[in-house]
Amino acid sequence: MKIVSYQNNPQHLAQLVDLINYCQNIEANLKIKMAEQDDIFQINDYYQKKAGNFWIALDDNRVVGSIALLPIDSQTAVLKKFFTYPEFRGQPQHLGAKLYQKLLTFAQEKNFKRLVLDTPEGETRSHYFYEHHGFKQVSPDNFNADYPYPNRNSRLYELILKDNH
Repeated sequence: MKIVSYQNNPQHLAQLVDLINYCQNIEANLKIKMAEQDDIFQINDYYQKKAGNFWIALDDNRVVGSIALLPIDSQTAVLKKFFTYPEFRGQPQHLGAKLYQKLLTFAQEKNFKRLVLDTPEGETRSHYFYEHHGFKQVSPDNFNADYPYPNRNSRLYELILKDNH
């Protein structure tokens, strides 16, 4: 298993679409269409050229996980597109933790001060993961981050990053 920055590859893009569709629509039944998240089809322009990044986890050259960092400004970035297939969650793979650590290290190296994210209300497993990693739920009035996302009665979270100097 390896975690790499996404490079334009039609096979990996198709597998990424399958992963996202599985997690959002088959597993969580959120009914989110790809047309609501066309950033997936412009990863280089949407994430990587804006000083963010998009990572995929490959198991035998098959996309089995993803995570992305989208800068909003010089201080704040959004954690996005965090997905793993169920068989790679928890013991023994801990793929979610590995993907998250990759993003966190990158965010700290780029001197971001705050990470924010949105996640559907019904995704209790995700809530637990974020809260376990120090994220605090915030109200929309206190979110202070403007970016597009498919709102499915979403919870909003933020994490204030520690200075690593």
